Amino acid sequence: MAFEVVANLSELPPGSLTEITIGDKQLALCNVDGAVHAIDGVCPHRNGPLGQGALHGSLVVCPWHAWEFDCITGRHDYNPSIRLDTFAVKVEGNDILVDL
Repeated sequence: MAFEVVANLSELPPGSLTEITIGDKQLALCNVDGAVHAIDGVCPHRNGPLGQGALHGSLVVCPWHAWEFDCITGRHDYNPSIRLDTFAVKVEGNDILVDL
């Protein structure tokens, strides 16, 4: 795997969420108290775009049906057996890099 620059830190202030697409991969990037995390950006319920949802603490809320996933662990808030892929993230200067 290789880290790729996917966004600029100035575009993702603490408490925010954004959607990014790299090739055919859709990710949700979230900034929880200054720590950036990346999870699969597609909700397993009905393929909703998680990066277009809301961020409540570390919970990403799907905009379509309000399913919630922890952006640090990828786990669903109600049923932890449902889990999204998480991706390693590092910040270098102002660049956000994700290990795809």
